[in-house]
Amino acid sequence: MEKSFTEEKNTPIVVGLDIGTTKICAIVGRRSKNGKIEVLGIGKAESAGVTRGMVSNIDKTVQGITQAVEIAGTQSNVEVKVVNVGIAGQHIKSLQHRGLITRRDLNTEISRKDIDKLIEDMYNLVMPPGEEIIHVLPQEFTVDNEPGIKDPIGMAGVRLEANFHIISGQVTAIKNIVKCVNKGGLESQDLILEPLASSESVLSDEEKEAGVVLVDIGGGTTDVAIFHEGIIRHTAVIPFGGNSITEDIREGCSVMRNIAEQLKTRFGSALADENRDNEIVCVPGLRGREPKEISIKNLAYVIQARMEEIVEHVYYEIKTSGYEKKLIAGIVITGGGAQLKHLPQLVEYVTGLDCRVGYPNEHLAKNEVLPKNVYEELQSPTFATGIGLLIKGIQKIEDVGKPVVEVKVEKPKFVEERKFGLFGRLLETGKKFIKDDIKDEDFLK
Repeated sequence: MEKSFTEEKNTPIVVGLDIGTTKICAIVGRRSKNGKIEVLGIGKAESAGVTRGMVSNIDKTVQGITQAVEIAGTQSNVEVKVVNVGIAGQHIKSLQHRGLITRRDLNTEISRKDIDKLIEDMYNLVMPPGEEIIHVLPQEFTVDNEPGIKDPIGMAGVRLEANFHIISGQVTAIKNIVKCVNKGGLESQDLILEPLASSESVLSDEEKEAGVVLVDIGGGTTDVAIFHEGIIRHTAVIPFGGNSITEDIREGCSVMRNIAEQLKTRFGSALADENRDNEIVCVPGLRGREPKEISIKNLAYVIQARMEEIVEHVYYEIKTSGYEKKLIAGIVITGGGAQLKHLPQLVEYVTGLDCRVGYPNEHLAKNEVLPKNVYEELQSPTFATGIGLLIKGIQKIEDVGKPVVEVKVEKPKFVEERKFGLFGRLLETGKKFIKDDIKDEDFLK
């Protein structure tokens, strides 16, 4: 393990930080030799200061960020200083705009510099008060009235035009996220829209070319991104997610919030008719009260009502985009909410489009560094955004051509990781494990 680490240590190490409504997740990784993503460490913390994708309590969010980054840093044995942060929330808006430049030097071909100048001009657009541009994404280019060009670099031309997909957000919401990151002793390399990050980790190039809708169902928000001919065409953030379902169960079944969450994840279904009438789950009563019996079918009715509303919102966004008839690859659902039983069937029923669950595993390299259970957990749709942020960060470094994130490696890797894996299990189970080469006294030092 040490040998391969020495060989690959020049590969830049990048950190993705997903500040979600239910969890804050930091993932440390780099590009492996075969071009896939090698995850070196992952840290999770409860997110108590974020509501519907927006920071509502700075101190609690900073606490969660620090905790997640510390765990990821210890596990990967790197000192984390710079992170790629995800941004979402109802304040996110998208618009189409057209820009053009007239080139003065007619003897040279169109270069990256010309495209960068065109993009830079877009950042100077006058936005409504309190709004700021997050991303400027070029779509098709037009060179001297020749439309539909995807990559004009190397062409000869005077007049360079382009259609842009511009994503903006509230200045205060953006500042709050940056403030939380900075207060946690970190620097943000890039702010990345979460559905764009998720699409990097779960969609294939063929799907983006054919036409596909990515639906990332998180705790507080559902993010939508529509691709066609390999280009992003529409983005939206819907202010409902898995937490809305939990709240409905809490009220509909009159149970505590933590019980409602367990009922949703263990027995929940998006289609009530798929459950039998006689299935009952027993919930312990509060402080000496009788246990409560809840019908699985009634639970599914509560979940289905809210889930149908979320899917209807997604379908409205698809129709608004104008690409409803051009989506050959249908819908890909990801995020924690995508693990709900029978959800793909409900999505297909409401929208009439094919649907599959998106897992971020096809970009992950086989990993012998992380404990097996952690590596398996990474392949869950829950981590689609975190892994996507990592991929986006790596791509940015490769485009710029020099490492932007400097990470200090402190000690030889594998000894620390073996200890951490064991320590993690100790914390999880509360039991003592004794291994041949790591004794109890190692933890008592």
